[in-house]
Amino acid sequence: MDGFKKRLNESVQFKLSFSLSLAILVIAVLAGSFSFVSAFNEAHELQDDMLRQVAALFDRQHLPLAHLGDDGRAKDSDEESRVIVQYLNDGSKAAASGDLGAPLPLPATLADGLHTLDVGGEPFRVLVKTTSNSERIAVAQETGVRNEIARASALRTLMPLLILVPILLLIVADLVRKLFLPIASLSAEIDRRAEQELHAVEEMHLPAEVRPFVVAINRLLVRVDQSMETQRRFVADAAHELRSPLTALSLQAERLAQAEMSGLAHERLRTLRRGIERGRNLLDQLLTLAKAQTVSNAPISPVSVQQIYRRVLEDILPLAQAKQIDIGVEGEQDAAVWVSEPDLIAVIRNLVDNAIRYTQDGGTVDLSVHTEDGQVILRIQDAGPGIQVAERQRVFDPFYRTPGNVQVGSGLGLAIVKVITDRIGAKIALAFADEARHSGLRVDVFISLAKPVHGTPEKTEG
Repeated sequence: MDGFKKRLNESVQFKLSFSLSLAILVIAVLAGSFSFVSAFNEAHELQDDMLRQVAALFDRQHLPLAHLGDDGRAKDSDEESRVIVQYLNDGSKAAASGDLGAPLPLPATLADGLHTLDVGGEPFRVLVKTTSNSERIAVAQETGVRNEIARASALRTLMPLLILVPILLLIVADLVRKLFLPIASLSAEIDRRAEQELHAVEEMHLPAEVRPFVVAINRLLVRVDQSMETQRRFVADAAHELRSPLTALSLQAERLAQAEMSGLAHERLRTLRRGIERGRNLLDQLLTLAKAQTVSNAPISPVSVQQIYRRVLEDILPLAQAKQIDIGVEGEQDAAVWVSEPDLIAVIRNLVDNAIRYTQDGGTVDLSVHTEDGQVILRIQDAGPGIQVAERQRVFDPFYRTPGNVQVGSGLGLAIVKVITDRIGAKIALAFADEARHSGLRVDVFISLAKPVHGTPEKTEG
């Protein structure tokens, strides 16, 4: 009962359906009761009229009662519709005999008109009439039979109502559900949106009662978009403004390194230069993240994945060579995707950069392309420590670094990848490169296939 009350209070659709159904049932019960009583009484009135018509027929036609039998009953008559016609003065004779076929023992003193009498332990409805021949006749019918006929007639009047009410309840429930479908569709549409999709909700196809709510949502979306744009602009401006002093510091550190100084001073200067370089890398990542969070222009042509691989490897090859890492593209398969080139370069570059940083010296990093079920799978696989299952959701958060991580980094690489893949409608999955040993990281990026590109790209190694 508590669950029903809770649902009734929380759901407008359920409350409306319940209220309408309850109103229909109450009205149906009242209308049915009135219809039943009216039909029951009307059936009794029709039966009384029938008794009057039988008496009038005998009076006008001067029919003798002998042809009906001494008891006034027609041979082979239907018990339920049987009407007894007899002379009223025959009741004294019947009262003295125990013959079941005798006339009803009716008192001869009954006044003309309708009476309800108890005769022989059974109730009868009796009409007494004085004919034009000054003979008094009685037309009688069992009350139980009359009630049964009247009840059956009244119940027949209720049958349409009994059939229509359940159908009406189902129709009301279905109509209420359909009336609330626009709201459910609106909820599903908003729920399917990505974080960056803050455009206004279409309100023309919605009911007038829901439009103020949608207008309020659109205003909220505008304010959120403005707030996020202000935040992105602040991050981009701050990162841009900090690049100049860091660049100046880097140049000053290089000039200082040319000066004569002690070994201890040179060691401290090297530490200072590494810190400056980390700051510059962090600012570059912040700028990349700010750009990734903005809506880019739609691509005008498909982009070859192998071509992007080659461009990224050409830029990042010195970092791999410094760690003597064997990096290259496996296989010759290529594919084209409808993604803007800067977005795809940013995704691949950050993934490859992470793979190189977390792979030990002398390790391997492999890039490959696969197609499956209309999707292109971009795979970057390294021989590093991998990411544990419990950490695979949090590594996409900005500035998050796994516990025990000693590698130099900003914690923004995977966050940038996640932002771009969400915006372009791609999916990203993490797994161990070696499932048996729980080591190495395999990153799969799923993008819709545009069309196959035939070619034989060469493997780039370092």
